[in-house]
Amino acid sequence: MSLKSTNKVDTNKVELEIEIGAEAFEQACQQAFLKNKSRIQVPGFRKGKAPRKLIEKEYGEGFFYEEAVNLIYGEAVDEAVKEAGLELVARPDVEITAVDKATGVAMKATCITKPEVEVENYKGIEVEKTVKPVEDEDIDREIKKLQEKNVRIVTVDDRAAELGDTVTIDFEGFKDDVAFDGGKGEDFDLELGSGQFIPGFEDAIVGHSTGEQFDINVTFPEQYQVADLAGAPAVFKINLKAITKKEYPEADDDLVAETSDFDTLEEFKADARKKLEETNEKAADNAVETYLLDKLVENMKAEIPEVMYDNRTNEMVNELAMRLRQQGISIDMYMQYTGQTAETLKKTYREQAEKQVKLRLALEQVVKNEGIEATAEEIESEINTIAQQNNITADEVKKYVSEADVGKDIAVGKAVELVKSSAVIK
Repeated sequence: MSLKSTNKVDTNKVELEIEIGAEAFEQACQQAFLKNKSRIQVPGFRKGKAPRKLIEKEYGEGFFYEEAVNLIYGEAVDEAVKEAGLELVARPDVEITAVDKATGVAMKATCITKPEVEVENYKGIEVEKTVKPVEDEDIDREIKKLQEKNVRIVTVDDRAAELGDTVTIDFEGFKDDVAFDGGKGEDFDLELGSGQFIPGFEDAIVGHSTGEQFDINVTFPEQYQVADLAGAPAVFKINLKAITKKEYPEADDDLVAETSDFDTLEEFKADARKKLEETNEKAADNAVETYLLDKLVENMKAEIPEVMYDNRTNEMVNELAMRLRQQGISIDMYMQYTGQTAETLKKTYREQAEKQVKLRLALEQVVKNEGIEATAEEIESEINTIAQQNNITADEVKKYVSEADVGKDIAVGKAVELVKSSAVIK
């Protein structure tokens, strides 16, 4: 392989002219012949037994050219990119411009390169830190949570159903007097007022008593995910089998002593206040960090290729698909449930992807500006941490993650700390 020329044709776009010599191309043709000969039939020979020269005479001299080029061009392009010193953000677009037995292969690779980045004024950024005070209402909510954990469910048999009750029902839905798929349930527990069912359904159960059988007339929302039901009137036949309500314990010393690590309600309140103050402090720190990193991006100058945003968006969708698979749900099933398409799903991640790409570029430039590096000890420690988190060995981690990439992530983390430690926090 030889790199004939490197031409910058646009911002972040470089064209490489590459040649593969006749000798290397001949070796690739021979490799293509050996790979495919068992499937080739030539008159007078058993299948797979014909010499290469006879095959080329029968089918043409260039019979193996396409396969040979496919075998060889990828490595040639990678070598050329390395020789040109380019850092790419996507696979090059390769055009084969000439193929000849005597001279070899000529090609042009159009490369999208990582953008040049400038970032200034990332030290000494002024930011106001505001810690939300803990109010009495916040403590009351913590007490309510304790009561929720110890709530009793009691049967209601002396009145009709009210909002806040949980009813056990059998139901079946009909459109135009025909039952529709997904509209039937038995022994279904529904909290009235939770909004779990379509508008009007839960309100229509209020006022009915245990043992009643009745109809509910509703209209599905215009944007309902099932097209056949969207905007359509329907009738649900209901059998109300039981009504229950939550009975909360009194918030007092007895409740605290029986259900927590404290003896009195006042001790519980004091601990809750302390924990909420710590939480609010962390939230304020996170808000400061978010502000500082947003300012860092504002202070960055770069013409960023769209493909970088596309790549990050696709990565985020793939990460979602992987999480869903772990729960036994396919991405197609998820899109069906949420009424999304592949395109609308990507749109939901696009803005976040752009922010992440910009921030990473800005931080990497800080790393360069400051000469930040990760030590060998830090890289090894991070690999061990990854191994422990995934219950595998460090050597297994290294098969999937390069030490160089781990080092880059550590350096970027140090850049974040530099921006934070140099900030002027008011």
